[in-house]
Amino acid sequence: MNTPHWLSADGNIRTLSLSVTNSDRRIAWLTALALSLHVIEATLPSPVPGMKPGLANIITVATLMLYGLSTAAWVSLLRVIAGGLLLGTLFSPTFILSFGGALASTGMLALAYTISRGRWFGPVGYSVLAALAHMAAQVGIAYVAFIPNPGLFYLLPALMTAALIFGIVNGIIARQMLSYLHTH
Repeated sequence: MNTPHWLSADGNIRTLSLSVTNSDRRIAWLTALALSLHVIEATLPSPVPGMKPGLANIITVATLMLYGLSTAAWVSLLRVIAGGLLLGTLFSPTFILSFGGALASTGMLALAYTISRGRWFGPVGYSVLAALAHMAAQVGIAYVAFIPNPGLFYLLPALMTAALIFGIVNGIIARQMLSYLHTH
């Protein structure tokens, strides 16, 4: 592998050297896994715009439980950015809503994880909190940035109910996945 070189302003040749840690590899692998689910989910039909099951969040919650908050935050945010690049939605309204939702759900996970230190919430609890924060943020962003009509909030009960249901289902899947990993 060639190491990149360039001529600096002072006339010296500079070399760029980056080291890759095991943590970097873990984040890349988990992000690729979450991204795969994200892309698959993008092909699924949706009865209501913005109502998707959030399958990639299974990986985020499992990552939180296995490797901690920092790794989970990297996986969540990198997945959304890479998903925007792969799906061609980077900086589109879809991306803005997805990124805002990811920031809110990651923030909620950070708050819950920091306060509870893993004692009060399991995968289902974290998943539900993240799903509800994600949906609330998306509705808020949609109202502020794209649809400043109070009628949008009439969708909130249905959207939050869907987020609750998907959060529970995804949390159960994450819990089962973690249980499998701990026994094998």
